[in-house]
Amino acid sequence: MRSSIRTVNRTFTRTSSPVSHSRARQLAERAKTRAVQHLLARQDARGWWKGAFECNVTGDAEDLLLRQFLGIEDEKSTRAAGLYIRGEQREDGTWSTFYAGPGDLSTSIEAYVALRLAGDAPDEPHMSRAAAWIRAHGGIAASRVFTRIWLALFGWWKWEDLPALPPELMFLPQWFPLNIHHFASWSRQTIVSLTVVCAERPVRPAPFTLDELHPEPGTPAPTARRVAVSGWTRFFLCLDKALHVYHKVAPRRLRTAAQNRVARWITERQERDGCWGGLQVDATYALIALHLLGYQVHHPVMRAGLASLDAFAVWRPDGARMIEVSQSPMWDTSLAVSALADAGVRRDHPALRKAADWMLGRQHSRPGDWAVRRPKLDPGGWAFQFHNGNNPDLDDTAEVILALRRVQHPDQVRVDSAIERGVRWSLGMQSRNGGWAAFDADNTSSLASRLPFCDFGEVTDPPSVDVTAHVVEMLACEGELDDPRTQRGLAWLLAEQETFGAWFGRWGVNYIYGTGSVVPALTAAGLPAAHPAIRRAVVWLHGVQNDDGGWGEDVRSYRDEQWAGKGASTPSQTAWALLALLAAGEGNTEVVERGVGWLAQAQHEDGTWEEPHFTDTGFPGDYSIRYHLYRQVYPLMALGRYLHTRAEIADQATDLPPSPQP
Repeated sequence: MRSSIRTVNRTFTRTSSPVSHSRARQLAERAKTRAVQHLLARQDARGWWKGAFECNVTGDAEDLLLRQFLGIEDEKSTRAAGLYIRGEQREDGTWSTFYAGPGDLSTSIEAYVALRLAGDAPDEPHMSRAAAWIRAHGGIAASRVFTRIWLALFGWWKWEDLPALPPELMFLPQWFPLNIHHFASWSRQTIVSLTVVCAERPVRPAPFTLDELHPEPGTPAPTARRVAVSGWTRFFLCLDKALHVYHKVAPRRLRTAAQNRVARWITERQERDGCWGGLQVDATYALIALHLLGYQVHHPVMRAGLASLDAFAVWRPDGARMIEVSQSPMWDTSLAVSALADAGVRRDHPALRKAADWMLGRQHSRPGDWAVRRPKLDPGGWAFQFHNGNNPDLDDTAEVILALRRVQHPDQVRVDSAIERGVRWSLGMQSRNGGWAAFDADNTSSLASRLPFCDFGEVTDPPSVDVTAHVVEMLACEGELDDPRTQRGLAWLLAEQETFGAWFGRWGVNYIYGTGSVVPALTAAGLPAAHPAIRRAVVWLHGVQNDDGGWGEDVRSYRDEQWAGKGASTPSQTAWALLALLAAGEGNTEVVERGVGWLAQAQHEDGTWEEPHFTDTGFPGDYSIRYHLYRQVYPLMALGRYLHTRAEIADQATDLPPSPQP
């Protein structure tokens, strides 16, 4: 459990007046109706929903670098990527990792290089500002390892000054510390591919120099800065030095065997659409590794992989192209179904049935990497993306099951069977501490993150509060509350509450998301609204409501305590706070009605909400995400539950005996 975070004073000037019960309900009804119409109209003919999955510009920059490395760059893609990256630059010349955030060094370096590839000259004003900022903040030498790997591919950085990662890692047994299954599913694919890249150390001819990105322009690239180290860090630095020595003397036959195993491992995990795990970054590194192992760009595996990257491109009307690093159809569809059901859309509505059929058709029926730790467990989960047959996740599985239960399907036997398999798989994926992680069980090695190679993001997948909450809520709704595993999960959630009343959000920003996930799970599990944990959460949410009636939390709360529960009001975060308060029995309070009023008044006439802020995360504090559908599904969910709560209150009032007459 993390340290206590004190509440900071709000600085927002816009205020909202109290809204009467009747007025709040009227506003909510109108907003709900418009939102339902909009969401139904957005459904794909095949049954799914998907909003854009927006991150920062590194995905766009690395796509250009990949094409440059493989020699397949084309003018249209380069121009479109340059237009998008250029448009995301801040006034100070930098690029941020989230909306209105500060400049980020590594992101700015990759964006700058991409614009050089797009033809922008270093003496243009926007490029000069970027280079000056980069130099002032340490230059290339101060950037993260992954950025310097990209630069090393073109000779802009020396391979000798990067951490070593030999492909012989593939031969380490499962019981050995730091074998590939000690890494999370998302980092495992990247690590395996990069073992080949780091062993081959390729250098393609650079189309230009980057002297202007070093603190002293015109000097050779400096080595990475050294910092004082101790303990495990010193051990791993010594290990890295030993691996650099091994690189020079590695037996050729052993190295070849290791690289052949890497090639098999990668090709066996290629999805039907040609991608790897539904992740652009994994596909990018896999393509580089295979190319270095002799796969030419016309090879079927390479052709399919390159073609799959086209699916990550979002083309805008102005000709700019944004790269999605992943896609979220299963997540978006399950949330959309639940939101529409909360809004009162009938359970047998054709849109809900079509969505249910689409989800049912994508349940996993074969083991994936998760089976390494759970070899006797039958498959039954769902994955986040269109094509990801190897890595289902607990979050999607829980939300899909909750959504399927909201649909009246003509083949209920099929639905019940799918849900039963999903419940069994979810129960079997519980970690030893009682919580659930996203993709693996007991993926909690503390050594993996200490490698010099791993200086960015999360490389392991420990249990998280939000995933555990969704699983517990699903299990409670499925009648599994008395199962000892559900009870252990519930106890773990209660133990993880922060001293100030909130819960930490691993996959959403941040304490508002965690609290908005946990409180509904606790009440679904039978805890009364008067339970001390729930009351502490309610008090915290009351205290961080903005003056305008909404809620918001900045991404910086992951690193800076001053930002906990603080930020401009957003539709998704306001909805998360309302979901928690409604579950806690606060539906008749002024706090809730002000929040409902803010949501209703922030809605556009076409039933949509605007949300430029990044309210989700891949790696807390390092990699932020903007789900474009969040601002539609969560407000609708909150409005629907609010109206249902108000209806229940009205029904209870109607059932009261008449007041005695004077």
